Amino acid sequence: MPEKPGCRKTFEVLETADMPACLAETVEKLLALRLELAPFEHVSPVPKPSFRAAKDLIKLTQQLLFPGFFSSAPVTPVNVSYHTGQVLDSLYELLAREIATAVRHDCRLYDYDCTDCQEQGRVIALEVIKELPNLRRTLAGDVEATREGDPAAGDHFDQIIFCYPGLFATMAHRLAHELHRRQVPFLPRILSEYAHSKTGIDIHPGANIGPRFFIDHGTGVVIGETTDIGAEVRLYQGVTLGALSLPKDAGVRLAGQKRHPTLEDGVIVYAGATILGGETVIGARSVVGGNVWLTESIPPDTKVLIKNPELIVVNGHGKKTP
Repeated sequence: MPEKPGCRKTFEVLETADMPACLAETVEKLLALRLELAPFEHVSPVPKPSFRAAKDLIKLTQQLLFPGFFSSAPVTPVNVSYHTGQVLDSLYELLAREIATAVRHDCRLYDYDCTDCQEQGRVIALEVIKELPNLRRTLAGDVEATREGDPAAGDHFDQIIFCYPGLFATMAHRLAHELHRRQVPFLPRILSEYAHSKTGIDIHPGANIGPRFFIDHGTGVVIGETTDIGAEVRLYQGVTLGALSLPKDAGVRLAGQKRHPTLEDGVIVYAGATILGGETVIGARSVVGGNVWLTESIPPDTKVLIKNPELIVVNGHGKKTP
């Protein structure tokens, strides 16, 4: 479009003459809001939990749970012992620091006396570290379940470990869940949201997920805080395990109560299905079809499907065909 007369001149005048005053005025207005909007800022010498550190925690955990797959240098039979010890030490130090930071931030937020944050960080970090052998075995079962449930996975586990977003989200969740179980503030959710941002899979760290869990494709999967999932469960993309519609004050009043469904062992939930409510139980070995909407329990060994919709096919001449 042709430039309006005087447009460029006006822009130049604003940039060179008025910008410092404009910036100064905006700074004053933002500072004037501090008292009114104090809960929405973190202006304090107390450090805050770090999203960048969450990424590093997951990367270090990957290196320990799947040795050699995610390390920057080759892991060989000669150096595997040294490598494992080195990575484990790095993970412990970072985890202890971030847990202590999260606890200190919580103390600041609620005006608690904060006297042993560093010690809490070290103790809880060590507890989580001691769970890593169990997590490695559990994640191996998740990989096996993925290969058994997906013909596209191939004959080997490598593609699943390297590439599958469902496994990445599950691994991050299992780490975050260990922290959530120990009531570490902020950090578990930061871990889960990092995995969410990478995969499109949203798993609250409070959800209980059993062994041999498989999310196929995964984009758009949502698993709420109080969800309970048994063993050998398979979910497809777009599945929501959520809560029923809640009143405006429910955020505080219903915190900690069972609001999300239970899936017993061997359940399969196909793409786009929505299952809601804390009293909703999907019985063992049941199948929930694509796009099904469920707010009530179903017994074991049940299939829930939607009746096929009527299809209208219009050919190139505008005529409908049966």
